[in-house]
Amino acid sequence: MNTMFRKSMLSVAGLAFAGGVFAGPIAAHANPVDAKPVAVAVQSAAPKPQGDQSHLTLNDEQTANVKAIIAATKKAGLPERAAVISIATSLQESKLVNLGHLGDANDHDSLGLFQQRPTSGWGTPEQITNSEYSTTAFLKGLQQVDGWQDMPLTQAAQTVQVSAYPDAYAQWEQQATDLVSQHWNS
Repeated sequence: MNTMFRKSMLSVAGLAFAGGVFAGPIAAHANPVDAKPVAVAVQSAAPKPQGDQSHLTLNDEQTANVKAIIAATKKAGLPERAAVISIATSLQESKLVNLGHLGDANDHDSLGLFQQRPTSGWGTPEQITNSEYSTTAFLKGLQQVDGWQDMPLTQAAQTVQVSAYPDAYAQWEQQATDLVSQHWNS
């Protein structure tokens, strides 16, 4: 937590405490009939997408891959947030297309939904191009990141993927969230 925010919060807490100490005895003698309800603003616990958001119209193959990622996430016993991070990562890495060997256009030996590399220990080419396997491998990496549930999506994804473009995952958070909301219970 940054220092300025912490000091601000402590100041507010101090004022609230002081107000309670001084006003408490007075308030105890107030007429309860005159009390008015107070509206309280509550922030949602769900993280807000960072930065400008991108959107991709999905075809049947991409939608099937979304459903496969969600199924693997459920099978691993992980929450919807894990599926959101996984889908956003796949949107960035492959646009939700299960990439095979792309010849000279390929980034090293990257394959599959997450552009995982056999030479980096993600599995064999056959395993990496299996959507359930590649998602499970990604999720295992995600689970090794301390506090992944509460960190910004792009930080969680980057910690697993180690991309040359670490901030690029953030642009897909809203679409990934919408896709998980749409398909999680279907």
